[in-house]
Amino acid sequence: MNIQEQIKNYIESQTAQKSNDLQLLHNAIQEINPECKLWFLDGKNEDGKIVSNPNVGYGLQMIHYADGTTKEFYKVGISANTTGISVYIIGIEDKTFLATTYGKELGKANVTGYCIKFKNLKDINFEVLTAAIKFGLERE
Repeated sequence: MNIQEQIKNYIESQTAQKSNDLQLLHNAIQEINPECKLWFLDGKNEDGKIVSNPNVGYGLQMIHYADGTTKEFYKVGISANTTGISVYIIGIEDKTFLATTYGKELGKANVTGYCIKFKNLKDINFEVLTAAIKFGLERE
């Protein structure tokens, strides 16, 4: 199964509300950057044990670790969770940036150093959310 099919199956496997919200987010992200690399992580480690929620990733960056190694990873990710949806903006060094730049105008969301978590898209200012996603995708 290719990545597009994995993403489609993942989105369709959610409840109707989450599926609709994830599909709207997926479409919006692809409009922001139609050529970005797509990722699908099933949430399992190399031993097949579930270690996180499955997630869809967009874009490409190199993550540099303290031990000197580097790894390719996505820039922006989306994932369903038990209470709603998470949007990840990966690799931001200033852990207050998302909250101070977008937090007040987002609506009903919990914003951490790299994650915007909310129950439904209807609770969120979609323009502000897509601005944060665009920042994440265009960031070097």
